[in-house]
Amino acid sequence: MTYACFNVEIADHIAHVQLKRPDQYNSMIKEFWNELPEIINDINDNARARVIVISSTGKHFCAGMDLAVFGGDGVDGDKKPEMGRQRHVFRDKVKMLQDTFSCLDNARMPVLVAIQGGCIGGAVDMTSACDIRYATADAFFCIQEINIGMTADVGTFPRLCKLIPEGWVRELAYAGRRMPAAKAKEIGLVNEVYDTHEELLSAVMETAREIASKSPLAVAGSKVMINYARDHTIADALDYIATWQTGMFHPTDMMEAFTAKSEKRDGQFEEILPLSKKM
Repeated sequence: MTYACFNVEIADHIAHVQLKRPDQYNSMIKEFWNELPEIINDINDNARARVIVISSTGKHFCAGMDLAVFGGDGVDGDKKPEMGRQRHVFRDKVKMLQDTFSCLDNARMPVLVAIQGGCIGGAVDMTSACDIRYATADAFFCIQEINIGMTADVGTFPRLCKLIPEGWVRELAYAGRRMPAAKAKEIGLVNEVYDTHEELLSAVMETAREIASKSPLAVAGSKVMINYARDHTIADALDYIATWQTGMFHPTDMMEAFTAKSEKRDGQFEEILPLSKKM
């Protein structure tokens, strides 16, 4: 399928989703907000891959939201709805935009993201919803919303506060400064920094291949547990993993993992099943 904002390739259990509007700095136009969840949910629901890699093209990873996304809402010709109705529509639009990135958090397979150049505004929302972030040396992060008189509202704060020390979140949010890749690595926002875009993508794909070689069910379970632990108490998370393991543990995968290791080969694991969307 052809998309306005993305190229999608699936090979060797890895789905590579690439932003493809470099001349426009991969800004998030209206099509972006429909296409991303459509792509991610299709991969997730139909178990098309074991790992998702998001990358980009051109000088900058993404310049953030195109403000035309909000253009015209709540207005019908010359007749304008009263303010309460306009605000209700606006709130629903924000919730829809939030759902666009929540699909990354909710996907059963890990989502790795390779960031070059600017990761600005809405791009911070998006990358903070991914499992692991990697960057080039020239990359930088900016909560741009404060610089245009807005509060970031599509996922940056609830997620970023779980990823880096709160003081850094506050500095980025209040001052609108750029955080360079080296500092982002120092405080744990990105796992590794690479000199060039080519080196970055090569390394990220290698990590994706390593993840894809593991039991898909065990990887999916790990993501569920990590996300649950992030959002709950230690006691609740321990109780949940006990329940999950009781229902989902697959001894066949463990036996295959041991056998594959002894035979010095990759394991041959069953895929996770597609999700049923119909009764």
